[in-house]
Amino acid sequence: MSSTGLPQGTAPKLDRPGPLRDRVYEALLELITTRALRPGRHLVESELAGRLGVSRQPVREALQRLNTEGWVDLRPAQGAFVHEPTAEETDQLLTVRTLLEAEGARLAATRADEAGIRALEGILAQGLRAVAGDDVDAAVALNARFHAKIIELAGNAVLAELAAQVGRKVRWYYTPVARRRGHRSWAEHRDLITAIAGHDEESATRLMREHTELTRHSYHARNES
Repeated sequence: MSSTGLPQGTAPKLDRPGPLRDRVYEALLELITTRALRPGRHLVESELAGRLGVSRQPVREALQRLNTEGWVDLRPAQGAFVHEPTAEETDQLLTVRTLLEAEGARLAATRADEAGIRALEGILAQGLRAVAGDDVDAAVALNARFHAKIIELAGNAVLAELAAQVGRKVRWYYTPVARRRGHRSWAEHRDLITAIAGHDEESATRLMREHTELTRHSYHARNES
């Protein structure tokens, strides 16, 4: 079990507008999804409050919300801990992700215009630079942006809402395998752009399914090694 508190230098600034409890929630969720707060870590209200510069009440409210959403486990007489996802949980989420994003790629291939393709190519270029520089945090963030852009290009609001619900947990699961996937993942992204730009629905669907399945297999292989 990990020690309590936040790693040095990881506390985000709460300078965005909105209710304090929501800002604390977003700050803690960002720390969890980026694994600055790793699965199993003990979360102590007083230490989190001190590092975020707030009182304990919004931290307590944020932890309750994170518990409801499955990010945090509240254990009687022990406190709050970052949730440790089981293999089954991960498999179920990444399977749903494959279904959603394969359909998103198919729809993007029917609708994407030149501006959309240029946006994907711009993210691809940034992602390749991040991988070349071994900047895992940037590569993970750009990977999320790339997939979100394809869903945006799909033009289906319901699909976008569903994809957004799983997107942050996908990022959580992707972070540990980002370096392992490395250049191969971005080569797969390049192939996806080619299929979408060519309005090839069948290839876009197949490539996205294969791409997301490789990430799922990489995650399981990491846990088995």
